[in-house]
Amino acid sequence: MELFRIRWFWFTLGAFALDRSSKFAIESRTPLGFSQVLIPNFFTLVHSNNPGLAFGLFADAASPRMTAILSLSALVVCAMLVWLLVSDRAGGPAARLGVALILGGALGNCFDRTIYSTVTDFLYFHFGNYGYPAFNFADSAIAIGAAIVGIELVFLHKQAASPEER
Repeated sequence: MELFRIRWFWFTLGAFALDRSSKFAIESRTPLGFSQVLIPNFFTLVHSNNPGLAFGLFADAASPRMTAILSLSALVVCAMLVWLLVSDRAGGPAARLGVALILGGALGNCFDRTIYSTVTDFLYFHFGNYGYPAFNFADSAIAIGAAIVGIELVFLHKQAASPEER
């Protein structure tokens, strides 16, 4: 395997390590249900468990069956993302970075779901009466990675394409 292909896994490892270390800090230093306003009317540090997907999706449908389905689905997605990176099919450099971040985030949440049957969320942003569902760094890595892949697909892919492909 070329060094060029595996270098993207450093971003995966970084996203996973940031996610796990931040969750460990919250889990070990605060009780479940903890809430501390850090920036009034904007940001609160919380300690909550999410049995669903990123940003609270399917949180109300929690069951052992749903947990197993979500864990298995996440493992399949992770395997596909690894294949994209290893086979050099993830696209250009921006898309590879995005895929690596998505993989790191997916592994972080998959780890939690497999070990604890739930995912720890702790970042809660709220604007006036609107509150965005609590999330974690894994969710952020997934969202940022997806945005990077989307930007490459929409804006950068055409620039890198050969004249015959345009």
